[in-house]
Amino acid sequence: MARPEATVGQVLLARIEGQVAVLASLDDAVRADEPDAVHRMRVACRRLRSALRTFRRLFTPGATDHLVTELRWLAAALGGARDREVLAERLAAQARELPAGCRPEQVAAELERWGRAEYRQIWPEVVAALDSPRRRALADGLAALLADPPLRRRADRAATPELARIAEREQRRTGERVRAALAAGTAPAEQRDRALHDARKAAKRARYAGETAAPAVGAAAERYAERMKAVQELLGEHQDAVVAADTLAGQAAGSGEPFGLGALYARQLAAAEAARARLPQVWARAAGHKLLRFG
Repeated sequence: MARPEATVGQVLLARIEGQVAVLASLDDAVRADEPDAVHRMRVACRRLRSALRTFRRLFTPGATDHLVTELRWLAAALGGARDREVLAERLAAQARELPAGCRPEQVAAELERWGRAEYRQIWPEVVAALDSPRRRALADGLAALLADPPLRRRADRAATPELARIAEREQRRTGERVRAALAAGTAPAEQRDRALHDARKAAKRARYAGETAAPAVGAAAERYAERMKAVQELLGEHQDAVVAADTLAGQAAGSGEPFGLGALYARQLAAAEAARARLPQVWARAAGHKLLRFG
């Protein structure tokens, strides 16, 4: 006798349970400042928040709003130190590729010193967030959600068609953001970059929807998630370059290596432009209707 198909509610709760376990397992690793621990915890926060938002219609209205807010808070608390650390490493590595006339080692050393100083300044805030009553309340709230899920009757629907419908909605939403970003190509840089960042967030949410569906749907959902991941990562390259350029512009005035920082700044502008040029091609691979054939 064939096993009955899972419900969409069961698939969603499995996703949430898995990410809650990841989140809980990383507290000690983050406190110990183990490599990549902050990043993994931050990703778990984002995946949980995305699941609660993307599938919010399966929950009773307002039941998960506070958890979404608190997951955003924790991800932001983790993000400051991590973002500066990664940015400094990225720029120092690029600095070492500069021509000799740019004094690459001196530029890299200056950027590494800046990164270490920024990290030391912000790291206590990360530990304080983990040790806070707010963090403990978040853990309790997630446990309560799993112990007594506030699901609506629609969560009892068969998983595959519901997951396909949600994937289509997220694909459509991402497409709207991508087209808006492409249309903003001649707008002021700040407006254009904001539109591209919004498209990146939509692609990430679509990717996570595909990841949630994958255990129930299989290869089709995995392919959908991979295509959305490609869009997200391309737009992430653009965002990284924009942030790096802004940082370098702020550093240059008081730097002992303004020429080398200027060369790095130009490199960020070129990287951002290259990412924008590739976006139509990468999005075309994620926009097809055939990608939604989950049945």
